[in-house]
Amino acid sequence: MRALFGAVAALAVALPLSAQQVSPEVFTLDNGMKFLLLPRTDQPNVIAAGWVAKVGSVNERPGITGISHFFEHMMFKGTDTIGTSNPAADAEYREKQRVLRARMNAITWSEQYRRFFNGEIDDAWAPENDTTELAQLRAELKTLMDSQQGRLGADRIAELTTSAAAAAGEEKARIERELALLKGQQDAARTVVKDEFDKVYTGQGGSGMNAFTSNDVTFYFINVPSNKFELWAWMESDRLSNSVFREFFSERDVVHEERRLRTESTPTGIFQEQFEAMFWQSSGYSWPVIGWTSDLNSYTMEEALKYWNIYYRPNNLCGVVVGDFNPSEVKDTITRYFTRLEKGAQEPSPVVTLEVEQLAEMRMNAECDCQPSVEVRYHTVPFRHRDSYALDVLSAVLNGRTGRLYKSMVEGAEIAASAGAAQDSRKYAGSFSFSAEVKGDADPRALEEAWYAEINRLQEEPVPAAELEKVKNQFAASNFRRLKSNFFLLVQLGYSEGLGTWEEINDGPKRIDAVTADDIQRVAREYFGINNRSVATYRRKAGAAAPEADAELAKLPAPMQAQARAMAAQIAKETDASRLRQALEQMGAQAAQVPPQMKPMLDYMVSKIEARLAELEKKN
Repeated sequence: MRALFGAVAALAVALPLSAQQVSPEVFTLDNGMKFLLLPRTDQPNVIAAGWVAKVGSVNERPGITGISHFFEHMMFKGTDTIGTSNPAADAEYREKQRVLRARMNAITWSEQYRRFFNGEIDDAWAPENDTTELAQLRAELKTLMDSQQGRLGADRIAELTTSAAAAAGEEKARIERELALLKGQQDAARTVVKDEFDKVYTGQGGSGMNAFTSNDVTFYFINVPSNKFELWAWMESDRLSNSVFREFFSERDVVHEERRLRTESTPTGIFQEQFEAMFWQSSGYSWPVIGWTSDLNSYTMEEALKYWNIYYRPNNLCGVVVGDFNPSEVKDTITRYFTRLEKGAQEPSPVVTLEVEQLAEMRMNAECDCQPSVEVRYHTVPFRHRDSYALDVLSAVLNGRTGRLYKSMVEGAEIAASAGAAQDSRKYAGSFSFSAEVKGDADPRALEEAWYAEINRLQEEPVPAAELEKVKNQFAASNFRRLKSNFFLLVQLGYSEGLGTWEEINDGPKRIDAVTADDIQRVAREYFGINNRSVATYRRKAGAAAPEADAELAKLPAPMQAQARAMAAQIAKETDASRLRQALEQMGAQAAQVPPQMKPMLDYMVSKIEARLAELEKKN
C-alpha cells in the first residue's frame, strides 16, 4: 500500500508551481551529491527531508523493466546494520538464494521458454508447469526464504496451536513442548527483523516515511523532528552505502501482487498499459513503471547491482531538506555522513532514443466491466520546453467546474459524468490527454466529437482576456497555498531537480504568467492535429452491469477522478488489514501538510480505506 500515498505525493508535482521565489542553498559534496537546503520556521521543530535518484523506468531496457520500482521496495529492507539480527547468517542466506535462483532462471530461459514457444505450456513461469528439477529448486528456495524470515514450519505451528487449544492434560503438554521446539527453531533461523527501518524512525518521532517511483525519478522522504536530523543523515547514508537487497527474491512476489491489484484487477488497467505501449513508439516511456511480468520474474542479483552502481551513486542523487534547522549545523552533519558514499565508477548513460514523429492516427477499442469512456492523447513537449507552459494554461482553461469541459459536456450537453485534460511534460518527451466518462447511456463517440469541437474553438478563437486572467489567478492562489507545507516544497524541489533543475519552482510561474492568448491558439493548432492523436475507447462488455455511481468520486475535480478510481479499485482488492492501517497512518501523518486543492483526494482515499477495513473486520 506504499504506492497509495506515494501517488498523492506524485500528484503534487503535477500541479502548477509557486509564484513566490524560493531560494534554497545549493550544497555539493566532493563525491558529487547535491543538497538543496531551505530553512523555514512556518512549522517549528520539524524538518521534511528526502533524496531523489535521477532514475526511473525510462532508464531501463527490455529484460529489466520495473527494476527502478523494485529498488524502491528493496531499499526499505535495510542494511547490515538495520533489518537483521545476524548480518553474517543473513548474507549466507542471500548467497544461497542467489545461486538457487540463477539455476532456476537458466532452466526457465532455456527449457521452459522452449516449451512455451512450442505450445507445450501456456506460462513459462507458472509453478504448475515446472519440470521435476525446477520444482525441486523452487521448494529449496522457498525453504531458504521461509527460514530467513522466521516462517519455517509455519503451517505446522498453526496446526499445533489449534490442537493445543482443544487438548488437555498430558496431550496438551506434549503439543506445547513440540510448539516450543518449533518456535525456537524458527527464532534461531530467523535473520530478518521486519520493518526495522520504519520502527527506528517512528520510535524517534519520524512520520510519513514513504517513496515513489515515476517514469523519470525515484524519491524517498520523511518528516523528522529538527533534533533528529542526525538520525536521518545516518539512516539514509547507511541505506545508500550499505543496502544489501535483503529478501530480493521473496519481494518480487509482493511486487507481483501490487501489479495485480493496480493493473490486472482494475477494469481498464491492462488496456491502459497497451495504450501506453502503442502511444510511445520508440522511447522508454512505452513500458509500465511497475514492469512487465516476465521481467519481474527474471531479475538477477548481478543485473540489479550493475544498475544500482550506475544510478544510485551520489553523483546521480540530490538530497532536499526543508524546515526548521540551522544551515551551518545541517551542512556539517551532511558532510560527516554522506561523504562516505562512493562516486559511481560509471556515469549514468544519457537517454538518447527520441520519440519518433507520429504520422497517422492510432486507435484502440476495448471492452471491459466499466463505465464507457474515452481518452484522446497527443504528443507534445518535455519539461521546460517553451510550449509546455501554454499547454498547461490551455488545460486550465478546460478544467474545473468553471472550465469549458465541465460547462459543455457535464452541465451543457449532459453527456459526461466527468471530463478533464492535462499536459504531462516528462524529462524527455510530453503528452496532452483528454479523458472523459459517459453519463447515462451516452456514447463515447459523442464525448470524442465534443472534445474536437472544444479544440476547434481554441484553434479558431483566442481565449478572452477575462477568462485567461481568471485561470492565471487560480494558478497563483493555488500555488501560494502550497508554500505553507514543508513536505510539498520538498517534493516540488526534488522532483524538479530530478527532471532537470529545481529552479523551475521559480521560473515556471513567470512563464505561466507570460502566456498569451496567441500562445494558446498557436499550440492548439500545432499539437492537436489528427495525425498526432491516439484514441482509446472503452465500452462496456456485453452482459456487464453498469458500475454503481460513486457520489464521493463525482465530487473530486475531473483530473483527479481517474487516479482516484484506480486507487479505490486497489483498496477494494486489498486483503491485508495491517497494510491498510499502515497506509491510513501515513495519510494521517501528512494530512496537515496537504494543500487544500488536494484534500478532497486524500479524504476520498481515507474513506475508502476505512470502508475496506470495516469489511475485513466484519468477515473476521
